[in-house]
Amino acid sequence: MNKISNLLWGLVFIVVGVIFGLNILDITDINIFFDGWWTLFIIVPCFIGLFKDEDKSGNLIGLIIGVCLLLGCIDFIEITLVWKLMVPTILVLIGLSFIFKDTINNKVRKEIKKLNKSDAKEYCSCFSGQTIDFSNEDFKGCSLSAVFGGIKCDLNESVITEDVVISASSIFGGITIYVPKDVNVKIDSTSIFGGVTDERKEKTKDAKYTIYIRANSMFGGIEIK
Repeated sequence: MNKISNLLWGLVFIVVGVIFGLNILDITDINIFFDGWWTLFIIVPCFIGLFKDEDKSGNLIGLIIGVCLLLGCIDFIEITLVWKLMVPTILVLIGLSFIFKDTINNKVRKEIKKLNKSDAKEYCSCFSGQTIDFSNEDFKGCSLSAVFGGIKCDLNESVITEDVVISASSIFGGITIYVPKDVNVKIDSTSIFGGVTDERKEKTKDAKYTIYIRANSMFGGIEIK
């Protein structure tokens, strides 16, 4: 998925660069700053996010909103109607994402509920940043919360002898979780204008133990590396 998103971003920059170059050489006269051009800053990242993020609901909502705003700016539909319908449309899309998410991730959610421990260590970063290193520790799971802040959780050198759960919540913040190569990772996420991205280059599907990540993000991001 990362290769696809990198390819798409590369094509976007190449196309824009070629258009600028041709316009400068007077070969073409393409108006990049057309009516509603600013909506591309919503449409393009959300479209590419569909190929990159584990949870696609936030990107899908953003894509639909961006397309509707673009259609309103070019007078294809009435712009005032777009603004009036935006809130109910977002609510409907969020509701649908919850319904389908429950169906798709039901097995993962049941496993998380079974493994989740009330005594898991809790770490919170609010308007600040911190790095949590579990090197040479027997890792049993934890809870991470980033609110207008950032958390880096390093499990690369930790000792994992059983399936564990990490609860990660990001609100206007970012969480990065570094996992060992010899474990499997399964994600159950709920995102609203945010996302969960699995950036691992090497993924082990037949590992002995699994890290279950219960992720919630709102205007934030959670990365698995």
